[in-house]
Amino acid sequence: MMILALILVVALMIPITAILVDSPLGRSIARRLEGRGDEGGGGSGGGANLRDLQQKVDVLESDVEELNRSLSATREELQFLQRLLEKPKRQPNA
Repeated sequence: MMILALILVVALMIPITAILVDSPLGRSIARRLEGRGDEGGGGSGGGANLRDLQQKVDVLESDVEELNRSLSATREELQFLQRLLEKPKRQPNA
């Protein structure tokens, strides 16, 4: 019985993991991890700081774009729900 439960948990974790990795949150985490992996490079200190700042600005800009898309979708959903609530209920003729 435990083996069946373990197989079921693993089978359910595969699509959940795929959904999380493909989500904006997963992409944001991947970008941040990717940016931190480049810290070991050489070169001048000022140039490295400038590159780090540019990477941070790029990450923040992409996060803002994702938030704007999410906000737009939320606004559309809110407008749809408001239209549904404003419609008068039809009374069945009894």
